[in-house]
Amino acid sequence: MESITVQTSIKSDLDRVWNYWTRPEHITNWNFATDAWCCPNAENDLRPNGNFSWRMEAKDGSMGFDFTGTYDKIIDKELISYKMSDGRKVDIAFLQNGDEVNVRETFDAEGTHTDEQQRAGWQAILENFKKYVETH
Repeated sequence: MESITVQTSIKSDLDRVWNYWTRPEHITNWNFATDAWCCPNAENDLRPNGNFSWRMEAKDGSMGFDFTGTYDKIIDKELISYKMSDGRKVDIAFLQNGDEVNVRETFDAEGTHTDEQQRAGWQAILENFKKYVETH
């Protein structure tokens, strides 16, 4: 299975980036790729063997899905590793670099969409996260 990596640099401190990435009250404000989508609910048990469930929906109600999985490894303000409910693995690294935090996500590709479609979708969500952190 091929892996895909997306990343961005956020003008913020590591504490804020970590909190905005992991707390449900923030996840619901950034976890979607376009303004036509939303994340109306997020549950997050951030610990090894803890589960997460993030509801993602089109605002017009035409479609939606639950993005779910189980955490494998958590290193506070450094690394989050989890398996999605379909068994694919995701690693998210957080690194403070001066006045910015680099967030890098590496995930196992799936076979339904092209690698470029997957990369674009995950990158769009990551850029939405960056915008949320830098404007709040």
